[in-house]
Amino acid sequence: MTTFSAISAQLAGQAIEVPSWAYGNSGTRFKVFGSAGTPRTVEEKIADAATVNRFTGLAPLVSLHIPWDLVDDFAALRRYAEDLGIGLGTINSNTFQDDDYKLGALTHTDKRIRQKAIDHHLACVDVMDQTGSRDLKIWLAEGTNYPGQGDMRGRQDRLAESLSTIYDRIGDDQRLVLEYKFFEPAFYHTDVPDWGTSYVQVAALGEKAFVCLDTGHHAPGTNIEFIVAQLLRLGKLGSFDFNSRFYADDDLIVGSADPFQLFRIMVEVVRGGGYGPDSDVAFMLDQCHNIEKKIPGQIRSVLNVQEMTARALMLDTAALQQAQDEGDVLGANEIFMDAFYTDVRADLAAWREEQGLPANPMRAYAESGYQEQIEAERVGGTQASWN
Repeated sequence: MTTFSAISAQLAGQAIEVPSWAYGNSGTRFKVFGSAGTPRTVEEKIADAATVNRFTGLAPLVSLHIPWDLVDDFAALRRYAEDLGIGLGTINSNTFQDDDYKLGALTHTDKRIRQKAIDHHLACVDVMDQTGSRDLKIWLAEGTNYPGQGDMRGRQDRLAESLSTIYDRIGDDQRLVLEYKFFEPAFYHTDVPDWGTSYVQVAALGEKAFVCLDTGHHAPGTNIEFIVAQLLRLGKLGSFDFNSRFYADDDLIVGSADPFQLFRIMVEVVRGGGYGPDSDVAFMLDQCHNIEKKIPGQIRSVLNVQEMTARALMLDTAALQQAQDEGDVLGANEIFMDAFYTDVRADLAAWREEQGLPANPMRAYAESGYQEQIEAERVGGTQASWN
Protein backbone atom coordinates (compact mmCIF):
# COMPACT_ATOMS: atom_id res chain seq x y z
CA MET A 1 0.00 0.00 0.00
CA THR A 2 1.29 3.46 -0.92
CA THR A 3 1.68 5.65 2.19
CA PHE A 4 -0.07 8.98 2.71
CA SER A 5 3.26 10.80 2.99
CA ALA A 6 4.16 9.56 -0.49
CA ILE A 7 1.07 11.12 -2.05
CA SER A 8 0.60 14.23 0.11
CA ALA A 9 2.42 16.51 -2.34
CA GLN A 10 -0.02 15.48 -5.08
CA LEU A 11 -2.92 16.87 -3.06
CA ALA A 12 -1.56 20.40 -2.92
CA GLY A 13 -2.76 21.43 -6.35
CA GLN A 14 -6.26 20.00 -6.17
CA ALA A 15 -8.91 22.49 -7.27
CA ILE A 16 -12.67 21.92 -7.28
CA GLU A 17 -14.82 24.59 -8.86
CA VAL A 18 -18.00 25.45 -6.96
CA PRO A 19 -21.23 26.60 -8.63
CA SER A 20 -22.76 29.97 -7.84
CA TRP A 21 -26.26 28.51 -7.90
CA ALA A 22 -25.46 26.16 -5.03
CA TYR A 23 -25.64 29.15 -2.68
CA GLY A 24 -29.10 30.20 -3.85
CA ASN A 25 -32.44 28.72 -2.89
CA SER A 26 -33.41 25.46 -4.55
CA GLY A 27 -35.75 22.55 -4.14
CA THR A 28 -37.70 20.07 -6.19
CA ARG A 29 -40.01 20.49 -9.16
CA PHE A 30 -42.75 21.07 -6.61
CA LYS A 31 -41.23 23.66 -4.28
CA VAL A 32 -38.21 25.93 -3.92
CA PHE A 33 -37.36 26.39 -0.27
CA GLY A 34 -36.11 29.64 1.18
CA SER A 35 -33.53 29.82 3.96
CA ALA A 36 -31.99 32.53 6.11
CA GLY A 37 -28.72 33.99 4.86
CA THR A 38 -29.30 33.12 1.20
CA PRO A 39 -27.45 35.48 -1.16
CA ARG A 40 -29.45 38.17 -2.90
CA THR A 41 -26.77 39.20 -5.38
CA VAL A 42 -24.05 37.50 -7.36
CA GLU A 43 -21.51 39.30 -5.17
CA GLU A 44 -22.93 37.60 -2.10
CA LYS A 45 -22.77 34.24 -3.88
CA ILE A 46 -19.10 34.87 -4.63
CA ALA A 47 -18.45 35.85 -1.01
CA ASP A 48 -19.91 32.52 0.11
CA ALA A 49 -17.84 30.63 -2.47
CA ALA A 50 -14.73 32.42 -1.22
CA THR A 51 -15.62 31.31 2.29
CA VAL A 52 -15.61 27.66 1.17
CA ASN A 53 -12.15 28.18 -0.28
CA ARG A 54 -10.93 29.95 2.86
CA PHE A 55 -11.81 26.96 5.05
CA THR A 56 -10.78 24.17 2.66
CA GLY A 57 -8.17 25.55 0.24
CA LEU A 58 -9.92 23.44 -2.40
CA ALA A 59 -12.25 25.84 -4.21
CA PRO A 60 -10.29 28.60 -5.98
CA LEU A 61 -12.94 29.12 -8.71
CA VAL A 62 -16.68 29.77 -8.78
CA SER A 63 -18.67 29.01 -11.93
CA LEU A 64 -21.35 31.42 -13.11
CA HIS A 65 -24.71 30.86 -14.77
CA ILE A 66 -26.10 33.25 -17.36
CA PRO A 67 -28.59 34.89 -16.97
CA TRP A 68 -28.87 34.01 -13.27
CA ASP A 69 -25.58 35.82 -12.57
CA LEU A 70 -25.93 38.60 -15.13
CA VAL A 71 -24.28 41.91 -14.16
CA ASP A 72 -23.50 45.11 -16.04
CA ASP A 73 -19.73 44.88 -15.58
CA PHE A 74 -18.17 41.42 -15.51
CA ALA A 75 -14.65 42.85 -15.41
CA ALA A 76 -15.55 44.54 -12.13
CA LEU A 77 -17.07 41.28 -10.89
CA ARG A 78 -13.83 39.53 -11.73
CA ARG A 79 -11.88 42.06 -9.67
CA TYR A 80 -14.33 41.63 -6.81
CA ALA A 81 -13.77 37.87 -6.80
CA GLU A 82 -10.02 38.24 -7.02
CA ASP A 83 -10.06 40.59 -4.02
CA LEU A 84 -11.69 37.73 -2.10
CA GLY A 85 -9.00 35.30 -3.23
CA ILE A 86 -10.86 33.35 -5.92
CA GLY A 87 -11.43 33.51 -9.66
CA LEU A 88 -14.44 33.24 -11.96
CA GLY A 89 -14.58 29.87 -13.66
CA THR A 90 -16.85 28.12 -16.12
CA ILE A 91 -19.67 30.09 -17.73
CA ASN A 92 -22.88 28.07 -17.97
CA SER A 93 -25.50 28.91 -20.57
CA ASN A 94 -29.27 28.63 -20.11
CA THR A 95 -31.72 27.71 -22.86
CA PHE A 96 -34.30 26.00 -20.66
CA GLN A 97 -36.22 28.85 -19.03
CA ASP A 98 -37.59 30.76 -22.01
CA ASP A 99 -40.98 30.11 -23.59
CA ASP A 100 -39.41 30.18 -27.06
CA TYR A 101 -37.41 27.06 -26.16
CA LYS A 102 -40.43 24.91 -25.28
CA LEU A 103 -39.82 22.65 -28.29
CA GLY A 104 -36.08 23.13 -28.54
CA ALA A 105 -33.38 25.77 -28.73
CA LEU A 106 -30.25 24.82 -30.68
CA THR A 107 -32.30 22.04 -32.29
CA HIS A 108 -35.49 24.01 -32.99
CA THR A 109 -37.06 23.85 -36.44
CA ASP A 110 -37.60 27.63 -36.39
CA LYS A 111 -34.41 29.34 -37.57
CA ARG A 112 -35.26 32.48 -35.60
CA ILE A 113 -35.40 30.56 -32.32
CA ARG A 114 -32.21 28.67 -33.12
CA GLN A 115 -30.46 31.97 -33.81
CA LYS A 116 -31.76 33.37 -30.52
CA ALA A 117 -30.22 30.40 -28.69
CA ILE A 118 -26.97 30.76 -30.63
CA ASP A 119 -26.82 34.48 -29.83
CA HIS A 120 -27.24 33.70 -26.13
CA HIS A 121 -24.19 31.45 -26.28
CA LEU A 122 -22.19 34.05 -28.17
CA ALA A 123 -23.08 36.52 -25.42
CA CYS A 124 -21.79 33.96 -22.89
CA VAL A 125 -18.46 33.90 -24.74
CA ASP A 126 -18.40 37.70 -24.49
CA VAL A 127 -18.76 37.25 -20.73
CA MET A 128 -15.86 34.78 -20.76
CA ASP A 129 -13.68 37.37 -22.44
CA GLN A 130 -14.29 39.70 -19.48
CA THR A 131 -14.08 37.14 -16.68
CA GLY A 132 -11.05 35.29 -18.01
CA SER A 133 -13.04 32.05 -17.97
CA ARG A 134 -11.75 29.11 -19.99
CA ASP A 135 -14.85 26.98 -20.43
CA LEU A 136 -18.31 27.52 -21.88
CA LYS A 137 -20.48 24.69 -20.59
CA ILE A 138 -23.64 23.80 -22.48
CA TRP A 139 -26.44 21.65 -21.13
CA LEU A 140 -29.49 21.28 -23.34
CA ALA A 141 -32.94 20.43 -21.98
CA GLU A 142 -34.00 19.48 -25.49
CA GLY A 143 -35.77 16.46 -26.91
CA THR A 144 -39.27 15.11 -27.44
CA ASN A 145 -41.97 13.53 -25.29
CA TYR A 146 -43.78 11.44 -27.90
CA PRO A 147 -42.89 9.22 -30.87
CA GLY A 148 -43.21 11.16 -34.08
CA GLN A 149 -43.15 14.54 -32.33
CA GLY A 150 -39.85 15.48 -33.94
CA ASP A 151 -37.32 14.31 -36.49
CA MET A 152 -34.56 12.90 -34.26
CA ARG A 153 -31.96 12.87 -37.02
CA GLY A 154 -32.90 16.36 -38.17
CA ARG A 155 -32.52 17.63 -34.62
CA GLN A 156 -28.99 16.20 -34.51
CA ASP A 157 -28.15 17.95 -37.76
CA ARG A 158 -29.45 21.28 -36.48
CA LEU A 159 -27.61 20.79 -33.19
CA ALA A 160 -24.35 20.18 -35.04
CA GLU A 161 -24.86 23.31 -37.13
CA SER A 162 -25.69 25.45 -34.09
CA LEU A 163 -22.76 24.15 -32.06
CA SER A 164 -20.42 24.79 -34.98
CA THR A 165 -21.47 28.43 -35.09
CA ILE A 166 -20.84 28.81 -31.36
CA TYR A 167 -17.55 26.94 -31.57
CA ASP A 168 -16.28 29.34 -34.23
CA ARG A 169 -16.55 32.15 -31.67
CA ILE A 170 -14.50 30.28 -29.02
CA GLY A 171 -11.10 31.90 -28.45
CA ASP A 172 -7.74 30.20 -28.72
CA ASP A 173 -7.51 29.73 -24.95
CA GLN A 174 -11.16 28.83 -24.47
CA ARG A 175 -13.09 25.57 -24.67
CA LEU A 176 -16.63 24.38 -25.33
CA VAL A 177 -17.80 21.53 -23.09
CA LEU A 178 -21.04 19.72 -23.88
CA GLU A 179 -22.92 18.05 -21.05
CA TYR A 180 -25.37 15.18 -21.45
CA LYS A 181 -28.39 13.86 -19.56
CA PHE A 182 -30.32 10.76 -20.42
CA PHE A 183 -33.78 12.14 -19.56
CA GLU A 184 -35.71 15.09 -18.10
CA PRO A 185 -37.39 17.27 -19.09
CA ALA A 186 -37.68 15.34 -22.38
CA PHE A 187 -39.00 11.85 -21.61
CA TYR A 188 -39.20 10.05 -24.96
CA HIS A 189 -35.84 11.07 -26.34
CA THR A 190 -33.21 13.61 -25.35
CA ASP A 191 -31.02 15.26 -27.96
CA VAL A 192 -27.81 14.74 -25.95
CA PRO A 193 -28.67 11.76 -23.72
CA ASP A 194 -25.29 10.10 -23.24
CA TRP A 195 -21.52 10.43 -23.46
CA GLY A 196 -21.44 8.89 -26.93
CA THR A 197 -23.74 11.51 -28.43
CA SER A 198 -21.82 14.29 -26.72
CA TYR A 199 -18.54 12.79 -27.94
CA VAL A 200 -19.78 12.53 -31.54
CA GLN A 201 -20.85 16.18 -31.52
CA VAL A 202 -17.68 17.61 -29.91
CA ALA A 203 -15.34 15.40 -31.94
CA ALA A 204 -16.81 16.93 -35.09
CA LEU A 205 -16.21 20.45 -33.77
CA GLY A 206 -12.49 20.26 -33.12
CA GLU A 207 -9.73 20.14 -30.51
CA LYS A 208 -11.24 22.85 -28.29
CA ALA A 209 -14.49 20.94 -27.70
CA PHE A 210 -14.90 18.38 -24.91
CA VAL A 211 -17.44 16.30 -23.01
CA CYS A 212 -18.70 17.29 -19.56
CA LEU A 213 -19.58 14.29 -17.38
CA ASP A 214 -22.22 14.93 -14.73
CA THR A 215 -22.08 12.02 -12.30
CA GLY A 216 -25.86 12.18 -11.72
CA HIS A 217 -26.84 12.04 -15.38
CA HIS A 218 -26.89 8.30 -15.95
CA ALA A 219 -29.34 5.44 -15.78
CA PRO A 220 -29.17 3.30 -12.60
CA GLY A 221 -26.46 0.68 -12.86
CA THR A 222 -24.36 2.61 -15.38
CA ASN A 223 -20.63 2.01 -14.97
CA ILE A 224 -19.58 5.66 -14.82
CA GLU A 225 -15.89 4.92 -14.26
CA PHE A 226 -15.85 3.05 -17.58
CA ILE A 227 -17.13 6.21 -19.30
CA VAL A 228 -14.41 8.20 -17.52
CA ALA A 229 -11.77 5.77 -18.77
CA GLN A 230 -13.08 5.92 -22.33
CA LEU A 231 -13.23 9.70 -22.50
CA LEU A 232 -9.74 10.04 -21.04
CA ARG A 233 -8.51 7.43 -23.50
CA LEU A 234 -10.05 9.48 -26.33
CA GLY A 235 -8.69 12.77 -25.00
CA LYS A 236 -12.19 14.26 -24.75
CA LEU A 237 -12.99 14.46 -21.04
CA GLY A 238 -13.19 18.18 -20.42
CA SER A 239 -14.82 18.43 -17.03
CA PHE A 240 -16.81 16.80 -14.27
CA ASP A 241 -20.01 17.98 -12.66
CA PHE A 242 -19.80 16.16 -9.35
CA ASN A 243 -22.94 15.29 -7.43
CA SER A 244 -24.66 12.18 -6.14
CA ARG A 245 -28.02 10.51 -6.67
CA PHE A 246 -30.14 7.70 -5.37
CA TYR A 247 -32.72 7.55 -8.15
CA ALA A 248 -32.08 10.01 -10.97
CA ASP A 249 -30.59 13.49 -11.23
CA ASP A 250 -30.98 14.24 -7.53
CA ASP A 251 -28.06 16.72 -7.24
CA LEU A 252 -27.15 15.47 -3.78
CA ILE A 253 -23.79 15.97 -2.08
CA VAL A 254 -21.11 14.13 -4.04
CA GLY A 255 -20.14 10.85 -2.42
CA SER A 256 -23.21 10.75 -0.20
CA ALA A 257 -25.09 8.00 -2.04
CA ASP A 258 -22.17 5.83 -3.12
CA PRO A 259 -18.71 6.81 -1.88
CA PHE A 260 -17.26 3.68 -3.47
CA GLN A 261 -18.42 4.89 -6.88
CA LEU A 262 -16.65 8.22 -6.32
CA PHE A 263 -13.50 6.31 -5.38
CA ARG A 264 -13.74 4.15 -8.50
CA ILE A 265 -14.16 7.26 -10.64
CA MET A 266 -11.12 8.92 -9.08
CA VAL A 267 -9.04 5.76 -9.61
CA GLU A 268 -9.75 5.99 -13.35
CA VAL A 269 -9.09 9.73 -13.34
CA VAL A 270 -5.66 9.22 -11.77
CA ARG A 271 -4.87 6.16 -13.88
CA GLY A 272 -5.87 7.97 -17.09
CA GLY A 273 -3.86 11.14 -16.48
CA GLY A 274 -6.89 13.25 -15.61
CA TYR A 275 -5.47 14.50 -12.32
CA GLY A 276 -2.45 16.65 -11.63
CA PRO A 277 -0.63 19.67 -13.06
CA ASP A 278 -0.45 18.20 -16.56
CA SER A 279 -4.20 17.61 -16.82
CA ASP A 280 -6.77 20.02 -18.25
CA VAL A 281 -9.75 18.17 -16.78
CA ALA A 282 -11.85 20.55 -14.68
CA PHE A 283 -13.39 19.31 -11.45
CA MET A 284 -16.64 21.06 -10.62
CA LEU A 285 -19.63 20.60 -8.36
CA ASP A 286 -23.18 20.79 -9.69
CA GLN A 287 -25.37 20.47 -6.65
CA CYS A 288 -28.36 22.05 -5.01
CA HIS A 289 -28.76 22.20 -1.25
CA ASN A 290 -32.48 21.96 -0.65
CA ILE A 291 -32.71 21.27 3.09
CA GLU A 292 -29.15 21.59 4.41
CA LYS A 293 -27.25 24.86 4.84
CA LYS A 294 -25.50 25.72 1.62
CA ILE A 295 -21.96 26.70 2.61
CA PRO A 296 -21.31 23.67 4.84
CA GLY A 297 -22.93 21.57 2.10
CA GLN A 298 -20.30 22.78 -0.32
CA ILE A 299 -17.51 22.33 2.23
CA ARG A 300 -18.61 18.74 2.84
CA SER A 301 -18.69 18.13 -0.91
CA VAL A 302 -15.18 19.29 -1.72
CA LEU A 303 -13.83 17.40 1.29
CA ASN A 304 -15.49 14.22 0.02
CA VAL A 305 -13.76 14.62 -3.34
CA GLN A 306 -10.43 15.28 -1.63
CA GLU A 307 -10.76 12.19 0.56
CA MET A 308 -11.54 9.86 -2.33
CA THR A 309 -8.74 11.41 -4.38
CA ALA A 310 -6.30 10.63 -1.56
CA ARG A 311 -7.52 7.04 -1.37
CA ALA A 312 -7.24 6.66 -5.15
CA LEU A 313 -3.68 8.01 -5.11
CA MET A 314 -2.77 5.45 -2.43
CA LEU A 315 -3.75 2.51 -4.63
CA ASP A 316 -0.72 0.24 -5.13
CA THR A 317 -0.87 0.31 -8.92
CA ALA A 318 2.27 -1.81 -9.41
CA ALA A 319 0.90 -4.63 -7.24
CA LEU A 320 -2.49 -4.29 -8.90
CA GLN A 321 -0.97 -4.53 -12.37
CA GLN A 322 0.97 -7.63 -11.38
CA ALA A 323 -2.13 -9.32 -9.99
CA GLN A 324 -4.07 -8.42 -13.13
CA ASP A 325 -1.33 -9.76 -15.40
CA GLU A 326 -1.19 -12.99 -13.42
CA GLY A 327 -4.96 -13.42 -13.57
CA ASP A 328 -5.23 -13.23 -9.79
CA VAL A 329 -8.88 -12.17 -9.65
CA LEU A 330 -9.36 -12.01 -5.91
CA GLY A 331 -5.86 -10.71 -5.24
CA ALA A 332 -6.42 -7.79 -7.60
CA ASN A 333 -9.76 -7.04 -5.99
CA GLU A 334 -8.20 -7.15 -2.51
CA ILE A 335 -5.53 -4.62 -3.50
CA PHE A 336 -8.21 -2.37 -4.94
CA MET A 337 -10.43 -2.63 -1.85
CA ASP A 338 -7.51 -2.06 0.52
CA ALA A 339 -7.07 1.41 -0.96
CA PHE A 340 -10.78 2.18 -0.70
CA TYR A 341 -11.01 1.08 2.95
CA THR A 342 -7.93 3.09 3.99
CA ASP A 343 -9.02 5.77 6.46
CA VAL A 344 -7.17 8.96 5.47
CA ARG A 345 -9.17 11.43 7.57
CA ALA A 346 -6.57 11.88 10.32
CA ASP A 347 -3.78 12.20 7.74
CA LEU A 348 -5.77 14.81 5.82
CA ALA A 349 -6.46 16.76 9.00
CA ALA A 350 -2.75 16.88 9.83
CA TRP A 351 -1.93 17.78 6.22
CA ARG A 352 -4.39 20.67 6.27
CA GLU A 353 -2.80 22.09 9.39
CA GLU A 354 0.58 21.95 7.64
CA GLN A 355 -1.00 24.02 4.84
CA GLY A 356 -2.30 26.61 7.32
CA LEU A 357 -5.88 25.36 6.99
CA PRO A 358 -8.28 24.16 9.70
CA ALA A 359 -7.85 20.48 10.49
CA ASN A 360 -11.64 20.14 10.49
CA PRO A 361 -13.11 22.68 8.05
CA MET A 362 -16.71 21.75 8.88
CA ARG A 363 -16.20 22.44 12.58
CA ALA A 364 -14.14 25.55 11.92
CA TYR A 365 -16.88 27.00 9.75
CA ALA A 366 -19.56 26.22 12.33
CA GLU A 367 -17.49 28.00 14.99
CA SER A 368 -16.55 30.98 12.76
CA GLY A 369 -19.84 32.85 13.14
CA TYR A 370 -20.08 33.42 9.39
CA GLN A 371 -23.43 31.63 9.10
CA GLU A 372 -24.93 33.69 11.91
CA GLN A 373 -23.48 36.86 10.37
CA ILE A 374 -25.03 36.38 6.93
CA GLU A 375 -28.36 35.32 8.42
CA ALA A 376 -28.44 38.56 10.41
CA GLU A 377 -27.22 40.81 7.59
CA ARG A 378 -29.04 39.41 4.56
CA VAL A 379 -32.50 40.57 5.42
CA GLY A 380 -34.77 42.05 2.80
CA GLY A 381 -34.38 42.00 -0.94
CA THR A 382 -34.96 39.05 -3.23
CA GLN A 383 -33.12 35.86 -2.45
CA ALA A 384 -31.26 34.19 -5.33
CA SER A 385 -33.05 31.18 -6.78
CA TRP A 386 -33.15 29.16 -9.97
CA ASN A 387 -36.95 29.32 -10.03
